Amino acid sequence: MKPPSAFGRENYIGMNMDLIIHNAKIYTVDEKFSTVESFAVKDGKIAATGKSKYILEKYSADKIIDFNGKYIYPGFIDPHSHFYDYGKILLNADLTGACSFEEIIEILLDHKKKRESDWITGHGWDQNKWKVQKYPTRDQLDRAFPDTPVVLTRTCTHAALANTEALRRAGIDPGKSDEYVSQFLSEKGKLTGVVAGSAKNLLMNQIPEPGSKDILRGLKMAQEKCFAAGLTTVCNAGDEKRTIELLDSYQKKGDLKIRIYSMLKPVKENFEAFMYKGVYRTDRLNVCSVKLFADGALGSRGALLIEPYCDDTGSNGLHAETPENMRSISEKAFSYGYQVNTHCIGDLAARIVLDIYGSILKGPNDKRWRIEHAQIIHPADLDRFGKYSVIPSVQAIHAMSDMEWAVKRIGRERMKHSYIYKDLLNQNGWLANGSDFPVEPVNPLLGFYAAVARKNEKGHPPGGFQTENALSREEALRSMTIWAARANFEDAVKGTIEPGKYADFVITNDDIMETGIDNIKNIYIINTFLGGEKVN
Repeated sequence: MKPPSAFGRENYIGMNMDLIIHNAKIYTVDEKFSTVESFAVKDGKIAATGKSKYILEKYSADKIIDFNGKYIYPGFIDPHSHFYDYGKILLNADLTGACSFEEIIEILLDHKKKRESDWITGHGWDQNKWKVQKYPTRDQLDRAFPDTPVVLTRTCTHAALANTEALRRAGIDPGKSDEYVSQFLSEKGKLTGVVAGSAKNLLMNQIPEPGSKDILRGLKMAQEKCFAAGLTTVCNAGDEKRTIELLDSYQKKGDLKIRIYSMLKPVKENFEAFMYKGVYRTDRLNVCSVKLFADGALGSRGALLIEPYCDDTGSNGLHAETPENMRSISEKAFSYGYQVNTHCIGDLAARIVLDIYGSILKGPNDKRWRIEHAQIIHPADLDRFGKYSVIPSVQAIHAMSDMEWAVKRIGRERMKHSYIYKDLLNQNGWLANGSDFPVEPVNPLLGFYAAVARKNEKGHPPGGFQTENALSREEALRSMTIWAARANFEDAVKGTIEPGKYADFVITNDDIMETGIDNIKNIYIINTFLGGEKVN
């Protein structure tokens, strides 16, 4: 069903408040998880909440909207996503729906007709969704594009496929057999074209940046899709100084409205521009953290494991950064009052980072240092999340994407200690749940469904996946509103519908808290409001 473009009856009366919402079931997500029927908005913030009769009698407004019993929640917050990259990706070839590499070639040939760049770029391939689940090679790309450089990032973004011309322009010799360059080699010892780590970064740095007009066009498309999904705050998980400054300027000019939580990439220029000067916050931008990488992705066998992979016993993954460097940056962040948010997929990655965090944080604290993803956790390390107040920043939807093939990578025993969101929540009493888009779809309701039903968007498996680690509906909603805000150090200004907070809220066609569990995936957003302004 296509959602309507707007919903509700609007009347224009006095000028006391800017907006009154009434006749709705409003989940405030406050401490008591209370519901109200109405609230008033003034200057972009919630002014009062209560029963419709009380609000309508006490206040007038230049706009009053009757939502006829529909359902309202605080604006959804994605605490771990890649909004800026998503905007750039929307300018490139979309490979997410491809069921074979032959289909990818067709998409690229069509995209080539529309492109303006000398390079062809695409995103979203996933060999686990193909009938033949093998990594692709550059051979087919070379045949279709012998003289045009082509780089295609995998859905996880941690690996990419490049053709020979792209490798050549990046100064990578396709004839080399070098683990530093690529972990994926052909049987003849030559590069297959699939690269990770430093080689992938080297390739990506060769691709010309889109012009400022194209960047803004991509970001506006990304913003539109986020608002349509009910997101009012998103994340950039790893930003350069120039990216933050560009986003800040777009927001101040009114070109971008969406609120952004930005994590710094750990380089000197970024620290000098932001960390050394303290936290930088506006009403739409928040720079208070640094993003580190301990390992890569499970799908590309880059996740760092204590024991080797079951389907590649000669490997236990990759160190994305040395523990010494992670410790040095973490100590620096601690001294300047910045959060540290570290990407950890594998159990060894999590152990190393918990060692580092623990040695700096010492014990319980309110620094809100985070482990991003926290996919595989050794049982011996679980209680250290609580011991050092480390916040799991998870993506419940990842479990649904990975469940069918991850067991081949790590085996059934380690699967028991993977995607353990309830166990992680119990360590501190809360966690944050995002999507990691564009790795996953821009749809927080799918993440909500994955958290409570432990099923994918097709409703599989029928009985749910490792349901002992499902979240309750209240926990799931908190994890994408107030707890996500808390993980971003923004809980004082957003995450609930309470007086004094931003009037960021969403309206749905059905009640995610009470509808049948498998109907959750069918619910859609009617409207999204940001600061009391309807943006979708």
